Amino acid sequence: MNTKEYLITLNVPISLEEAVVDSLLMLESEHGFSSFPVSSHDHKNEGLSLAEQVTGRQKKVRFQMYVPEQSLAQLLEQLKSEFSGSGIRYWVLPVVENGFI
Repeated sequence: MNTKEYLITLNVPISLEEAVVDSLLMLESEHGFSSFPVSSHDHKNEGLSLAEQVTGRQKKVRFQMYVPEQSLAQLLEQLKSEFSGSGIRYWVLPVVENGFI
């Protein structure tokens, strides 16, 4: 049986990296998750340091994980509950195909 999966991406402020890692480890799906540094670019200067305003980028950590359809709502509810108002940006995309080569 093919289970529908989604790819969740989170752009997380550096200050929340460890808390998000801990949270995702508690909710870890069978696929685990990945994290890597990214630069976020936005026309809003809210919460940016002077250096970030000058360079036009803010350092963040991106997390990505595959989640089965039946776990998606629970994961998003948990993250919204734990990190409400934290400025974490997220998006969810359907996975068309994945596997190992």
